[in-house]
Amino acid sequence: MSLSSLLMPAISEHLLGEARLQAQRARAERRRLAAGQAHQLHYFHQLDDPLSALAGAGLQRLLARYDVALQAHLVGPPSDAMAPDRLRLQAHSRVDAQRLAQRLQLDFQDPGQQPSAERVTRAQAALLKSIETGEFAARVSVVSAWLWAPSGFASDHPDTLLTGVATMAQLAAHLRASEALRQRLGHATGASFYYAGEWYWGVDRLYHLEQRLRSLGALRLGADADDLFPLSPDLSSPIALHNPPPIDFFFSLRSPYSAIVVPRVFELVRLTGAQVRLRYVLPMVMRGLPVPRHKRMYIARDAAREARARQIPFGRINDPVGRPTERGLALLHWAEREGRGPAYLQSFMHGVWAEGLDAGSARGLRCIVERAGLSWSQAQAPLKSEQWRAVAEANRLELLAHGLWGVPSFSVGDCTVWGQDRLWAVQEALLRQAGHPAPGDAPGDPPDSPANSAAMPPKHAPFGP
Repeated sequence: MSLSSLLMPAISEHLLGEARLQAQRARAERRRLAAGQAHQLHYFHQLDDPLSALAGAGLQRLLARYDVALQAHLVGPPSDAMAPDRLRLQAHSRVDAQRLAQRLQLDFQDPGQQPSAERVTRAQAALLKSIETGEFAARVSVVSAWLWAPSGFASDHPDTLLTGVATMAQLAAHLRASEALRQRLGHATGASFYYAGEWYWGVDRLYHLEQRLRSLGALRLGADADDLFPLSPDLSSPIALHNPPPIDFFFSLRSPYSAIVVPRVFELVRLTGAQVRLRYVLPMVMRGLPVPRHKRMYIARDAAREARARQIPFGRINDPVGRPTERGLALLHWAEREGRGPAYLQSFMHGVWAEGLDAGSARGLRCIVERAGLSWSQAQAPLKSEQWRAVAEANRLELLAHGLWGVPSFSVGDCTVWGQDRLWAVQEALLRQAGHPAPGDAPGDPPDSPANSAAMPPKHAPFGP
């Protein structure tokens, strides 16, 4: 065991812990009060990003409910390191935004293609002028609707929408300044909100921001105290599904988001009787794809926030990159043949992401193996096998065939989604394809549907059957 493996769990537990986060928030609030400043919210808007279109559509609701001063910034697309498979990202983002818009009652329809560069530039110039006049929140949805309209629609007479545009020199200067600020604050994507030291990427992270603002007394007088953009509910009671379709679960042993969704996936399987097919892939960094430091830091902090919201243990980490992941996958391949794949996966993820076990050591891996109901002595031969590599590569190619590249991802029938925060879409796909209405399909959802489930799932046992 290396010195790094010894120290990493304690360091990560401190850095990602609730106590440290609350202390940082308290310091930020003391500084704000001492300076006599308003609650200032920075928002970074990328016009050709569908998730930015959703965020822009929700801005007026947010500002009407919370007493915050908005500072909007226009930004361009993320770097290749942040978006390593840009074409798949763009195509999936449009479909994903349409699905998410329906759940949150926002307005976005996938036109089937990205807007042209010329339309994006015209829209940017119009919105830059609205930032200067303080009308950004009111104008952004109108301009986005024009930008994302199907080809030819509302394009002949855009002058009423794009009045008062900035010059190209003003736009270029603004984009440079916004990018520099975004980098300095430690982020690199659109649809991103920054408040007092903390980032919130996309509308489905705004419930964290809303809870924080309410705790600071920023809720406007007489405003509804419920979340505008609530945490998606998990199924909390068994539901009898006739012949439910299988769930293809694509994951990496080094993915924090994969780690925190694993117990929820197997709880969904338990409650619905669906079969889960484990589709493991190698981590991006072990496939030669760069992951910038600010991206890694955001993911770790965001995963910790999301885990706390779901009451899932997380944060005492022993990074399994390299040999621990290779050994872990070799034994997962064997555990599946032994009928203990789910139990082993849960044991591994809980061990390295919540307990700080070193999966690269015999001691750590033995603990993971034995509490999954497997024999450590019988695990020695599979540890030397390389058969898992061909399976991991086949799974990666299948993931690409689904139009995705990152994990965790899920495929259920004709529904394919990316992200631990899209498990609600997996639930809905299971319900629909097994003949049950999903929330929003029709009035009178069944009693055990996600629409009528408690927003907080029960605490999960770490290692299932």
